[in-house]
Amino acid sequence: MGKVKAKSGPLARRPDNSAFKQQRLPALSTMLTANTVLPFFYFLSLISLVLGVWLLLTVQSTQENVLQSGDVFFYYGLRNFHQNLRRYMISRDDGQMVGRKNRLKTPSSYCNPFIKGQNGLPIAPCGAAANSIFNDSFILYYHGSSASLARVPLLRQGLTWYTDKNIKFRNPSTGNMTLAQVFEGTTKPPYWQKPVYERDLLDPNNNGFINDDLIVWMREAAFPNFKKLYGVLHRANTPFTHGLPAGNYSIDISYNFPVQYFHGRKEVVLATLSWFGGQNHFLPVAYLVTSGLILLLAVVLTVVWWKFGKDGRNMEE
Repeated sequence: MGKVKAKSGPLARRPDNSAFKQQRLPALSTMLTANTVLPFFYFLSLISLVLGVWLLLTVQSTQENVLQSGDVFFYYGLRNFHQNLRRYMISRDDGQMVGRKNRLKTPSSYCNPFIKGQNGLPIAPCGAAANSIFNDSFILYYHGSSASLARVPLLRQGLTWYTDKNIKFRNPSTGNMTLAQVFEGTTKPPYWQKPVYERDLLDPNNNGFINDDLIVWMREAAFPNFKKLYGVLHRANTPFTHGLPAGNYSIDISYNFPVQYFHGRKEVVLATLSWFGGQNHFLPVAYLVTSGLILLLAVVLTVVWWKFGKDGRNMEE
């Protein structure tokens, strides 16, 4: 049986005469009228208002600087420190921080001018972000009723996200070498007091690029006023099994991080958490502002519709 000869000529590429190819499928054309749009605006404004009030009440229930409160989180805060500056944010080498040996001694040019130290050795970790790590240390003391002084135990690990600790930040493979031997041939950032492989002398598993303090700092804040987690109350022993007992407290601060150069301010925050997180008013305020704007627009549209009529008979041609 012979093959059917293909069509030729100007009509050879014409689509088949089907509903799909000839665009004859049924379609829905929604007509937006005041009767459908205005109720939606009022409903959306009400939803945003309810969410805003609910989140605001939730945030207000979060306690800060209040004792006898179960799990307590210790934060350090900075004001007027712009971690969201673009040149600051890109001044890092993610390949180096993820543990690639070929980037350990050949950092990215984005780290400039914090690529090599004064001795000519490559900096690890390189860049302005790592170089400016917050390096104050704190010791919190509880003054008991019997005039005794007890150091408040703080957990200094488990402060990071799982993805940060296990995916975004990793040490170079050591093999049979120590971590110090792996970092041999590199130098510490200029403002650091110790090299990265000696950040935690009490726990060898908290050194290098997987150090919790380093990871917390390297997650840049979106706003110039922020706080970052420093430690969590360890509730294993009395009198801290139920949180921080009522009483007087003092903090011993090792001052290493200067703030006068950027006209900033440092602060210490003790806080509890709710299901919503810490005390942050941004999201509830955003919902309340959105609710007000939508309500205002809905009222304006209602007035216009009421004045000119839904069929536009009062509108001038």
